Amino acid sequence: MENKLYVGNLPYSATEDEVKTHFSQAGTVSSVALITDRASGRAKGFGFVEMATDEEAQKAISMLNGQDFMGRVITVNVAKPREERPRNFGDRNRGGGGRNRY
Repeated sequence: MENKLYVGNLPYSATEDEVKTHFSQAGTVSSVALITDRASGRAKGFGFVEMATDEEAQKAISMLNGQDFMGRVITVNVAKPREERPRNFGDRNRGGGGRNRY
């Protein structure tokens, strides 16, 4: 079991402190990271919570998955490892209305 959790369907207005307080019901919270859009800076409605131990992470899943948080039913499960996505810089086949010269 991992102690890093994915938390989905968060209210856009939620702060890291509010999420930390909510997850503290299940044990010691090591860190909270709410994901924001790079361009606008607005919350995307999901984030990651790291609990101190695997047991506390499992307790958080059991206690909080499917429960109400600030008026929304949140999803809590084990975070999957981040997949490396290829960068498409310089991809000539992306269109864009320009003339392609091959």
